[in-house]
Amino acid sequence: MTDTLTAGSFTAESFRDFVDSRNEPGWVADARREAWRTYSALGWPSRNDEQWMRTDVRLFKIDRFAPPMGDAPSDTPPGLLSQGLQLAGSVASHNSHSVSSTLDPGLYEKGVRFGPIGEMLAQHGDLLRPYFERQLVEPTTDKFSALSSAFWASGAVLFVPKGVCIDQPLHVLSAISAGGVDLSRTLVILEAGADATLLTETASGDDLPGFHCGAIELIVGRGARLRFVNLQNWSQKVWHFAHQKAAVGREGRLQWTLGALGARVAQVNQSVSLVGQDAEAQVNGAMFTQASQHLCYNTHQHHEAPYCRSDLLYKNALQDRSRTVWRGMIKVDKPAQRTDAYQRNDNLMLSADARADSIPGLEIEADDVRCTHGSTSGRVDEQQLFYAMSRGFTRKEAIRMIVAGFFQQVFDRITIESVRDALAEAISQRVQDIS
Repeated sequence: MTDTLTAGSFTAESFRDFVDSRNEPGWVADARREAWRTYSALGWPSRNDEQWMRTDVRLFKIDRFAPPMGDAPSDTPPGLLSQGLQLAGSVASHNSHSVSSTLDPGLYEKGVRFGPIGEMLAQHGDLLRPYFERQLVEPTTDKFSALSSAFWASGAVLFVPKGVCIDQPLHVLSAISAGGVDLSRTLVILEAGADATLLTETASGDDLPGFHCGAIELIVGRGARLRFVNLQNWSQKVWHFAHQKAAVGREGRLQWTLGALGARVAQVNQSVSLVGQDAEAQVNGAMFTQASQHLCYNTHQHHEAPYCRSDLLYKNALQDRSRTVWRGMIKVDKPAQRTDAYQRNDNLMLSADARADSIPGLEIEADDVRCTHGSTSGRVDEQQLFYAMSRGFTRKEAIRMIVAGFFQQVFDRITIESVRDALAEAISQRVQDIS
């Protein structure tokens, strides 16, 4: 597979060059062309679109970025989540170029397939085609989902066959350098009874501009168990647009933990569909913003089958002039009787100039369900601060303790200690003072 392209932005000409440069099955190229037609037909999101009415993208200029070209940079920044862990496999990419991949040979013998998405489709296209063509993330959702479907160029595939359990986590790192573009797509398939943990994260240097447009698709089969961690840790000059969706089959279990620390502007659609009876999903989110960051996350818990459970908890802490937007929706279809669903968003304001929009919602068609939601926003309790400082802590130490305590409920849900510690440390380093 050749990733080298001539220079250019996301134009019809650069798209043709991009497709011609890749050694892919014909059905993959056909899907790209269909997505490109969709991209060309769709307009840019506007403030009149409900999901975009709180996110201003007028300053985003796509012609300042281009599809992947040249060679991958040699100085890929390290990730946070893999430190101190013994991994079953890893995949890394830089500026949408694959730079490394590993997999325990014993797992390969058991039928596990894990590696860069381009290589996986070239080597195991017949196996992966039904899942790939399922398109959990639909190209027609908006301009960015279409762009991602047309130009995806990095990311990873994890396929775990029926009944295979992977004891150690796998890791995917996506990095960009100054002016770089990440067009990653991650596809995870767990067949019936499979069990796995996948850690994914992004990284870029300090104060480096960049553009991410990507997709994540998680398919959890009957009785399978997936623990999926996604840490967004771009610099504060990166534009981040992502569509992420999971489908959980009968008696399947999904624990999805999301951390959001970086990006200049982020617009993320995160959706979980419970498609089989007695399926379960736990969604955990931790966001920390500073300076003038704007992070918008739209979450969707879609109950399509009966006797399913979903539990979403998002906690956000904001300082300086930053802003977060959380729009949550629980949708219960008519056949999804005995649904048990919950969503909650808590916001801790560390600055008078910060702003958090919290918008929970319910759309219920079944008549035998329990669906509830909650939201809180508040500032640091001055009495807690005074108490900690009276015990000898400095003001900054006391604030860090309070912020850590605020996130503890999310951290307690993370089953991997090193991941819990890495996320807590990354947030702690960002805490400044209360203004």
